[in-house]
Amino acid sequence: MREYPELLGRFMLEDALPWLGRFDVHGNQREMRRVAGVLDEILDGWLDEHKRNKGLNGGGDDHGDQDFMDVMLSVLDHDHDHQDSSLSDHDADMINKSTCLNLILGMTDTTMVALTWAISLLLNNRPALKKAQEELEAQVGIERHVDESDVKNLVYLQAVIKEVLRLYPPEPLSGPREALQDCEVAGYHVPRGTRLIANLWKLHRDPSTWQDPMEFRPERFLMDHSHVDVWGQHFEYMPFGSGRRSCPGVSFEVRVLPLILARLIHAFEMTTRGDVQVDMSEKPGLVISKASPLEVVISPRLPLHLFN
Repeated sequence: MREYPELLGRFMLEDALPWLGRFDVHGNQREMRRVAGVLDEILDGWLDEHKRNKGLNGGGDDHGDQDFMDVMLSVLDHDHDHQDSSLSDHDADMINKSTCLNLILGMTDTTMVALTWAISLLLNNRPALKKAQEELEAQVGIERHVDESDVKNLVYLQAVIKEVLRLYPPEPLSGPREALQDCEVAGYHVPRGTRLIANLWKLHRDPSTWQDPMEFRPERFLMDHSHVDVWGQHFEYMPFGSGRRSCPGVSFEVRVLPLILARLIHAFEMTTRGDVQVDMSEKPGLVISKASPLEVVISPRLPLHLFN
């Protein structure tokens, strides 16, 4: 799973010189086929298991808990049986597997990367970390863990998350779009059918929109930009893209990321080895990942009985 987004974001000379593609000079195509084969085997195993469980449950739609793959099986079976669909079993399986893979990669990898950047930024900005912890103590106390219902009351923590996603959006470039008609943008003529990719990283660091754009300042989302959210309706801030082709995992991420971060900084004191600054170097790829692993020294902040 980790290799897949890395390969997608890797620079390849063949993209600039397509005629080199037939030679596979650097072995990228061979590596992609290998990773695709491994992923297909994993997804085939999951799909076979779900089909067996569906058969054991009598093939009904309401027998026990269903996950996303179960729902996809039910929907595709219904379309095949009731709409005179030309969809073959092979096509249905491919749709199910590819959709599930998109959701997994769109949610788990981006959440992990965003959480890593959040902790790194807070460790390099201890006053912000202390302020977030003080808010947690005021809203939650120290006699229990953070619940999902608490997150809506953690105003400063939500501003921290927004600022993390501003500086390090899950994907620095948006998914490709296509111009529906001729238009002009900043003096440039854009013909209909042009493939368009937005540089989200640059948008989020534009000094004409953001004051001191390179600084980590969560307070900006409590003041001048308090009206801005993550749903892609404000074009200066689109960490998950915008429109129908926005990130499919956005609903998952905006629920899970604040909860995980809140639980971590509420339950543990965090520091680095030798109390040094975290290296914020990035490595190229489909997502903006840290170039070096994040090493954190933790100690409990809450009563020990809460960790049993």
